[in-house]
Amino acid sequence: MGVVGLKQIVEAALLAADEPLSLDRISSLFERQGRPQRADIQGVLDELGREYEGRGVELVEVASGFRIQVRHQLSPWIGRLWEERAPRYSRALLETLAIIAYRQPVTRGEIENIRGVSVSTNIVRTLQEREWVRVVGHRDVPGRPGLYATTRAFLDY
Repeated sequence: MGVVGLKQIVEAALLAADEPLSLDRISSLFERQGRPQRADIQGVLDELGREYEGRGVELVEVASGFRIQVRHQLSPWIGRLWEERAPRYSRALLETLAIIAYRQPVTRGEIENIRGVSVSTNIVRTLQEREWVRVVGHRDVPGRPGLYATTRAFLDY
């Protein structure tokens, strides 16, 4: 690796990535011949985690990998950088998401039976646009309804 070390490459990749990086994804950044072992990458991640203690950022492992993020305690100040408000979700959307999370995979008809009311197309579309829910298959009954399940993006959020 020469002048640039493994730790620098991993740290830069985590900062530059727009999504969490798994150990396999970090490993794929290197040529096959000079590819570091998974244990070496994990060691570098552990070391970075220790170095970030007491600082404004932290290394966090989420469902789909590792990411560097601002500490939660600093959100009142950092949040002022963005004028937009956090989206407010309706009770119907949250109920639908909870049913999908607990009962997955689940069809739209099953969601409607549990809630006792019909599920708006906008609710399902919003959940899919946020990439929190996706169709993972189809039930083998007449009409072949889609089976909804949560995604890693939902777990990350």
